[in-house]
Amino acid sequence: MSIRLVRKGMLIVVSSPSGGGKSSVIEALLKTDPLMEYSVSVTSRPPRPGEKDGVAYHFVSEAQFRKWIDEGRFYEWAVVYDHLYGTRRDIIMEKLSRGRDVIMDLDFQGGLNIKRQSPDAVLVFLLPPALDVLEKRLRARGTDTEDVIRIRLSNVHEEMRHAMQYDYVLINDNLNETIEDVREIIKAERHRASRLELSTGEEKSGTGGADSGAT
Repeated sequence: MSIRLVRKGMLIVVSSPSGGGKSSVIEALLKTDPLMEYSVSVTSRPPRPGEKDGVAYHFVSEAQFRKWIDEGRFYEWAVVYDHLYGTRRDIIMEKLSRGRDVIMDLDFQGGLNIKRQSPDAVLVFLLPPALDVLEKRLRARGTDTEDVIRIRLSNVHEEMRHAMQYDYVLINDNLNETIEDVREIIKAERHRASRLELSTGEEKSGTGGADSGAT
């Protein structure tokens, strides 16, 4: 008689101040983890140069966004830097139903909103090693005006204060090491007993859940 552990898909949120490295970490994880899928957020802000709709974000008008709020289409949403950002409920539920882990790039408001609705979600916050390092990263991106950079830097202390409400907090001093640390966190969370169902016998489960032995 064979023994299998069938795992439900889980929600993973990676947050950091702007320039903190969350996008780089998520991109690296997605390249190597076949059990993980990215949730593309919806935003009312205009695309930056080089951004394509449906890749970094789904770009919609503010009127459309607010219509979807009224219709209850968002799993979570928040106002960030005068623009609306949200996670569509139907996209999340479809991915989880297939036993996939859904990773999201959200600010602390979005992350804590996810946690309130799904207490078993895994929240990881990345801190910069120093504020001057964060400023250098923001300027090196070349995507923001000087005014926007100043606003982002002025909000860092508030963002970091909320970091301690997350499940895991890491200092992103070395990107490769941070990627490995987050990978190990996810690996451990996949073996958490509350996410698993014990299956015995020769028949495979038809739930669509992922085998916990995969990392």
